[in-house]
Amino acid sequence: MNPTEPHRPSPTRINEIVANARPACFWLDREFRPAARPPLAGSERTDLAIVGGGYTGLWAALIAKERDPTREVVLLESDRIGEGASGRNGGFASPSLTHGVQNGLSHFGETELRTLVDLGEKNWDEYREALARHGIACDLEETGSLHAATEAWWTPEIDDLHQINQRFGVSCDRLSAEETQSSIHSPTFVGSAWDRTGGVLDPGKLVFGLALAAERLGVRIFENTRVAALHREKDGVRLETTEGTLRADRAVLATNAFKSPLPRMRRSVVPVWDYALVTAPLTKEQLEEVGWADRQGLSDTANQFHYARLTADDRILWGGFDAIYRFGSDTGRENNQREESFRTLARHFFETFPQLNDVEFSHKWGGPIATTSRFCLDHGSAWGGRVAWTIGYTGLGVVCSRFGAQAALDRLDQPDSPYLDLKMLRKRAFPWPPEPLRWAAIRMTQSALARADANRGRRGLWLRLLDALGLGFDS
Repeated sequence: MNPTEPHRPSPTRINEIVANARPACFWLDREFRPAARPPLAGSERTDLAIVGGGYTGLWAALIAKERDPTREVVLLESDRIGEGASGRNGGFASPSLTHGVQNGLSHFGETELRTLVDLGEKNWDEYREALARHGIACDLEETGSLHAATEAWWTPEIDDLHQINQRFGVSCDRLSAEETQSSIHSPTFVGSAWDRTGGVLDPGKLVFGLALAAERLGVRIFENTRVAALHREKDGVRLETTEGTLRADRAVLATNAFKSPLPRMRRSVVPVWDYALVTAPLTKEQLEEVGWADRQGLSDTANQFHYARLTADDRILWGGFDAIYRFGSDTGRENNQREESFRTLARHFFETFPQLNDVEFSHKWGGPIATTSRFCLDHGSAWGGRVAWTIGYTGLGVVCSRFGAQAALDRLDQPDSPYLDLKMLRKRAFPWPPEPLRWAAIRMTQSALARADANRGRRGLWLRLLDALGLGFDS
């Protein structure tokens, strides 16, 4: 070891640092979080029912009221607003509707992808305008995102990302190892591509702000209201909840990673558990040691990748790597804390930023995100257009969820909308198999991805087969 190189914390010290972190999501552990709204009780009637109080459900509520202010809208959330992935994600605001142009090209082809890139830019413009119009202050920083290679064999991936972004008109710069390390001081980076679109924001402030904006327009929100059953009726739908009944003409289902009351949705996504840490606020000296003056979002290019960003108060959020599926698509909140994953994340953090060896972590948390077989949203309708849904953003739903909400509403209100002719919205994602095949296939794929990372990125037979079937995975 170079005698001037900072000493990384010992395994014992890492265990102590992780143990001292508060077991709660940083974004939700705020004094300005609104008090819980009461649950639905008794019998209610509405024009539009929305199931799910995350980004998709809240955007659907807002847009529905903007389209028709006289429409009665009721939103039901089984827990608290934002308690799912919308309140505990990394806050990466990417305009992409397809989880990046590479993924979009592999699934939808060049012609449609050009349309989807344009629609993503249009949605991003409307997104920012809506935040301003509704006065939603969510610490948006339009800094883009840096995709960094941590090994020499990942640099061709960076080159491909840069070239395909340029080909489809997405602003992107290719940075050398020296330029990357000058931007963010880490000895692990050997090059990067800086996607200049989008940025980062505060997920908690966003989800709280969307809920308050919806209520100002007249949306009624009920929390701690689980929908136990959904029934088709002659003039609409009936939702049976834990303590009451809601009848509606139409319904949007925005359950994402959690079990939908509509069985045909349940094979669209699998819940994959993601974990994150956040540091205490960095001192001025620590910030100087890490650089990051441009404050981009950050991820690396490995199959088991990390993501990171600075918060408004100069903490570093550090997450990813482990992507854990639990048999039976279990989403029990008892799994929100996993010390093994936190210790792994902490070890990798200090390998990436050895100069921050005295940093403490203030919070640790985890939870499921909804993953489709094509790594971007799935969409559909049922019961003659009475019910519509959009789910499965696979970790990049902060901005795309608004587009998904519009698509679901178009299914109900404007079934002749030209958007619905898009292959992305016309063709369903390949369904996940039932258990136990689901668990076996996911475990086999995760093992193959780990082997590829250990073998200079070379994808083995199983991954090549999935690629050939259009079911390739990045993590």
